[in-house]
Formats: sequence, C-alpha cells, structure tokens
Amino acid sequence: MAMASGTALIYDEEMTSHKLLWDDPICDIEVPERLSASYEQLQFYHLVERCVHVPAREGTEEEILLVHSSEHLEIAKSTQTMDEEELKRVSGNYDAFFFHPNTYRCARLAVGATLQLVDSVMLGKVCNGMALVRPPGHHSQRNAANGFCLFNNVAIAAEYAKLKYSLQRILIVDWDVHHGQGTQYIFEEDPSVLYFSWHRYEHQEFWPSLKESDYDAVGLGKGKGYNINLPWNKVGMGNSDYLAAFFHVLLPMAFEFDPELVLVSSGYDSGIGDPEGQMNATPEVFAHLTHLLMQLANGKLCVILEGGYHLKSLSESVCMTVKALLRDPIPQVTGEMAPSLSAIESIQNVRAAHKPYWKWLMYEDTSFLHNLSTESHLPKKTNTNPSTDHEDKITNNNEAAKIERFLELHMRNILFPVPPIRTATTQSKASAYLLPAPVCVVKEMDKNEVEALASDFYADLVKEDKTLHSLGSMLAILDKILKKEVCNGITDSPTASASVGVALRYSVHFGFQRVLCVFVGDMQIVPNTQDGKVLVINICEKEQSGTMSSKHFISLNWKEDADRSDFFSAVLGFILPVAYSYQPDLIVIAVGPNRSIGISGISLLFGLLQGLAESRILAVIEDTDLNLIQNVAKALAGASVSHSGAYVPPTQEKVHKIKILKDRLQQDWKMLQCSVKDGISSN
Repeated sequence: MAMASGTALIYDEEMTSHKLLWDDPICDIEVPERLSASYEQLQFYHLVERCVHVPAREGTEEEILLVHSSEHLEIAKSTQTMDEEELKRVSGNYDAFFFHPNTYRCARLAVGATLQLVDSVMLGKVCNGMALVRPPGHHSQRNAANGFCLFNNVAIAAEYAKLKYSLQRILIVDWDVHHGQGTQYIFEEDPSVLYFSWHRYEHQEFWPSLKESDYDAVGLGKGKGYNINLPWNKVGMGNSDYLAAFFHVLLPMAFEFDPELVLVSSGYDSGIGDPEGQMNATPEVFAHLTHLLMQLANGKLCVILEGGYHLKSLSESVCMTVKALLRDPIPQVTGEMAPSLSAIESIQNVRAAHKPYWKWLMYEDTSFLHNLSTESHLPKKTNTNPSTDHEDKITNNNEAAKIERFLELHMRNILFPVPPIRTATTQSKASAYLLPAPVCVVKEMDKNEVEALASDFYADLVKEDKTLHSLGSMLAILDKILKKEVCNGITDSPTASASVGVALRYSVHFGFQRVLCVFVGDMQIVPNTQDGKVLVINICEKEQSGTMSSKHFISLNWKEDADRSDFFSAVLGFILPVAYSYQPDLIVIAVGPNRSIGISGISLLFGLLQGLAESRILAVIEDTDLNLIQNVAKALAGASVSHSGAYVPPTQEKVHKIKILKDRLQQDWKMLQCSVKDGISSN
C-alpha cells in the first residue's frame, strides 16, 4: 500500500449555532467564536487550502450508544423542541452545561466529524488530521452531560475504531487543562485504550476536584496501568514542563504500548492566556507535542478540539498543530528549557505509581514524594464579596488584552518561511531513483570549489583525495541548508568522521551558535567542543579511549540486539531531553563505521529530532546499506517510518548506564530532570 499523505481538516459552520441563551457566568466562555476564530486564523495562514477538506456528517444514534446510555440520548434528543425555560431547567441537572434548541444537532455533528476523521485516517485517504468541533466531549459520561460536553466525541471514536477496524491498541492523549474524567470512567477497565491526561489539579482544589484525577488513579481490573493521570499542582506550567511530561512519562509508555491509532483530546486551555488554565505554554509547543505523537502508529493521528477559551491563544495553537500535521518545519520552542520543581514532583509520582505495570520502568529507581511543595497547600483565597466580581472581570479583560498583544508579537517572531524544497541529495551512490520524492538533486562541488571554500577548515582533517571528493557532495548540501534553500539533506561519505569534522567547523564559521551532532558508530576524529558551539552525542558500542563524557561531548555506549529495538528508551529519556535543553540551530546526524544501532533506531532518531532546529538536519551516511539510506531519506522527506519489530524495554544494565549519565549531566541539561531526589530541590 502506498504511503498515505495529506492532512484532513473538518469544520462545519453549523456547530457554531450551539450557544448560551441566558446569563451563566460559568458557561459564558464556551462561545461559537472558538470555532470561527480558529478557522479564520487557519485561513489567514493559508493552511486551509493545504488540507484535504472532509465534510462533517451527523453521528448516528447507534454510534452514540457505543458509549452513552439510551436515557442520556433520549434526554438530549428531547431538548430540540423545548423553549428557553425548559432548556434552562434541563441544563440545571448537569454540572456546567447549557442546552440550545440546536445543541443536539451540533453534538451529533461533533461526533460524526470525529468519526469522519477516524475513517479518513484508517482508510489511508490522509495520513492525519484535525476536527474542529463543538460542543467538546471529554467530560461527558455514559449517562450525563458535564463541563460543556454532551457526547464524548473521542471516546465514541475509540470504540468505533475498535469495532470497525478491529484495533487492539488505541492511545488517547488529553492535553486539555481539565481532567477528562468522562473518558477515564469509560475506559478505566479497558486495556485496549491507553488514556493519558495532564490537568490543573492543585491538590484537588481545581474543577472537577476529584480524588480520581490524581496520579494514583491508574485504572481498574484489567485496565490497571492503562490510565495515566499527571496532575499539575501549580499554575504557570510552561513549554519545558509539557515537554518533560512527554519525554519522561507519556512517550516511553506510548512506545511500549505501540498504538495502532492515536487520538488527541486537544484542549488549548492549557495554553498561555487561558482564563481557565492560567498556564504559560506558548502556541509553538503544541506543534512540538503533535510532532512527537506523529512518530507513533505509523503517523495515524487524529486531533479533536476540546477546550480553549482565549480566542487568540486558541486559534494560534490550532494553527501550530495543523502546521505540524502538515509536516512544516517547526519553530524553535521558546523559554528556558528547565521543568519546574512542581512539575518534576508530579512526573516522579506518576512514574512511581506506574512502575508495577510498565516494563520500561522496571529498573528505574522511582519513589513517591508525599511531602509535595508545601506552599501549594495554602488555603485558596475565596471571594465572598460579590461587589469585587466586577473588578475581577475588568482585570481579567486587561490581562486578556495583554496576552493578545504578547501573542501578536510572539507569532510574528517565530513564523518563518518554509524552504521551497525539503530534502537535498547529490547524484552519488544513493542516487535519486532510490529516494522518495520530494528530493532535490544538487550538483556537487568540484575539488577546486571545495578547496577554495573550505581549505582553512579541513587541512588537518583530510589526508587523502577520496575524502576530499566526498566533501564536494556534503558541502554542496550543507551550503544549501545553511542558506535555507532546502530544509535538510542526505549525503553518503566513505569517511563520515572527517566529513562531520569539516561540516561542524564550516557551520560554526558560517555563524551558527549551537550545532548538535549525533554520531552513531566509531568517531575517528573527535571534534573540539570546548566553546560550546558544538554538542556531540556519540552512540557507540564501547567508550573510546580518552573521551570521558563532558558537558559538550557525551559518549553513550549502547548496543542493540539485531532483532530487538530498545534504543527508544535512550532517545526519549536521554537524547531528546539533552537536545531540547541545548536548542540547536542545526543538527548533523552521522552514521559511521561499526554502528551499534539498527535501522529502526536510527530512523526514530531522525524522526524525533526533526522537531528541533527548524528541521535543519544534515545526514552523513558512511554505511552503504540501501535499506538504511532509504529509511533515512524517507524520514527526512517527512514520511512516517514504520518500525520493524516491537520496541522492547532496555536491560537493567542499560537503564543503569543512562542513570549515571543523567546524574552527571542533569545540572547542565535540565530537561533530563525527572525526579527530585537527584538534588534538584536545592537549586
């Protein structure tokens, strides 16, 4: 079957007709403009015309009954003919919900749109997609509307996909700022659905204020271990907290689970400026989270809108998500790359709670933290004086306007033109017919050009002519990447070490301040990393003499068995956190002699690291294995790389290896931090 490509976008203006008809200060933020503003922003960035338009349809009663009771369906149905008084009375039976005469129809469209997206992805008509729907779904339960939600769109989609496509493993990622307790209740005994939710919790002070939203709610019966709750006990969580949660909790579980489909309950109230979440994550982080999830399930990813109540923050975040789905280069994530103490505490507790259920955690030393940071236990100030409500509204409006201005500037700073061509190569052994399109073939430099361009960089590195010749190919491609004429490129080189040495020097000379080099195999020439402009991670079978790991030269000794891929744990738990801490402007990934990692491990490295450095990656391959070259080229061109064979958890010895490196380096590269006992709390 050919690789599915394309991104579906589902939007139906009719879903804006559901609206609040009376005065209710709790519900008045769930406005129709949430959809229309998001869609307009997608149009503004010309993203709509790049997506595959898929029409919404109404979900059938049969589909709704996959999750909900017939009583619940009948009540919802009966509201279509009610007058305002009756609607108000029925709405009053639920926690934070409102009915409008058209709510039932909108909710059915929301269900149907979600299922249309699942069908498009599962039938290979598109690779992934987003459904902009209202009302949202993740709070609604079998028998009740709750928290703006009438039918649980994502839960229905999971049951539908299991039934129609015989799926056995579905991952639901809920990054809305509220706990999707509805989804949790529906699947808590079901091991075929792995449900992950992070949410503002503040030690049960924040709505829905349930004991079962805490980290120790891990599922019931057969579903134990398949319900992951990550409670945020403070507001103000930012980009690095969200990424740390992915690296140290969600992604390793997801890789071990190996889902066949990923559904996102995509609430953007976890973004900056939202009155509900009060978090600090900026829109581009959602592109990174999306990109990371695209490495699972062969890229089968369905993103379904949930919350999000600051219209500017919501609509920019929706656009960032769609840009990532379209495989555009992703902007660098902003802010200091260090998770907060409160986030690390929550991450540590989730890992400890799930240790009995997950093999990748088996040898990790996890322990619970019960004396969580005390300042968050101070009693909340409750507002008992109604006359100050009005003042609150005014300050909130000023705050919202301030965030609006901030985002205007922020988005202007981080959007960048997409290079016209994604991947470059030269006419060499890995000739164009092997590679998937969209590959641009560039002319390699001849010997004189190379000497003119680079003689001062390589005199000591290049001893013979054949190396000089291979530099012509590498430099031609690197030059195009540095000038932003192409996004990334692939070159084969008989002497990877020398080529990489030249590439690193040339990039720094060109003006790049931070170049990350990941070298798989034995490095014969160890580059100078003294000035911090180059960070080398060398993945090799055994430590090379005289290369003790330091801040900017990290030796990671790892040998994969031929048929088992355990490298994912090193990539997620170590390489990605270091790379995100460093925030490189350019990445060089090289495969040299004696590689100790299989093709699927190498492809994974390419797939995941593309979220960094605005996808500027130079691949240097010494190995002439055509399968390897094809896989790397596919990953660079943006195809989802299917991994061969299941991911297996690492051995005790390997877990220990990573732990030693983490202990030594986590003060330098703070995204490595995932537990408090490692002396972080003293900072």
